[in-house]
This record gives sequence, structure tokens and C-alpha cells, in this order.
Amino acid sequence: MRKRIVGLQSSQEPKSPEKWVDLQEVATVEVTSEDPEFPIESVFSANGPGWRARDKGEQQIRIIFDHPVLVRRIHLKFVETEVERTQEFALKWSGAEGGPTKEIVRQQWNFSPAGSTFEVEDYDVSLDGASTLELIIRPDLSLEDALATLAEWRIA
Repeated sequence: MRKRIVGLQSSQEPKSPEKWVDLQEVATVEVTSEDPEFPIESVFSANGPGWRARDKGEQQIRIIFDHPVLVRRIHLKFVETEVERTQEFALKWSGAEGGPTKEIVRQQWNFSPAGSTFEVEDYDVSLDGASTLELIIRPDLSLEDALATLAEWRIA
């Protein structure tokens, strides 16, 4: 008999250090809306203010790689300290061969300024030959009156 003890990793504790891909060197990013004070580039670096949409409602961020890559880990962090809302996001990818995107995960989260102010998601994946990654954010499922935000997006 073989035995493994598998513990749940807390989403608040980062995994061991890993070399993140410098997306500014290997990809182009497309975004449906952007507040100039919160540019999309800042989610890919350690010192930025994060990204925020200029327009309310559903938003899409797409990373288009210059050449197909192997993606093993995706790290996302969302922060909301002011508005109580239920957010949903979907993370998708497509391979070098083209075709429709494939969903990796769809997740909902309830933000509350009095309690849950951030969400961290860390996914171990094996996306061999990824040509695009897409993040679709619905910032408020009830009123659709909120702005989409993203604090961090890292890929290894």
C-alpha cells in the first residue's frame, strides 16, 4: 500500500517561490476597459496599484503570447475594500492550434468591507502550448453596477 498525506493549501499562504514569467517580454495584453490611474500593466509587477476598469459591467483581459508556452501555475488576486458585492470570474485558455477557448475555472466570491476584502486563487495547471489566456470578470452579479478590479496576475 502506498500512502500520501495531502493537506489543503491555504489560499492566503503563497506557495514556494517560483520564477514568474515576465509577460511584458513575451506577450501582448488586451483589455476591454481601463482606468488610466490603474493600468493593466501594474497587475503583472510587484509594485503596481492594480487594474481597474473605466466602465461598469463585465470585462475581459486577454494575454496573447508571442509564441506558445507551457503554463504550469496561474495566480490571481482580487481586492475590494469599499463595496459589498458578489463577483464571478472565468479563466480560459486556447492552444497554438487555435479553436475555441477552454474553461479552466469559473469562480464566485462575496466581497464584504467588514470581512472578506480579498480573494487569492492559485491554480496548478498543465497548459502545454498555450497561445492565449483570458480572464472574464463579472464584478457584481446582483446589480452589475460595480467596476471590475484585479490586483495581481502571475503565470509560471
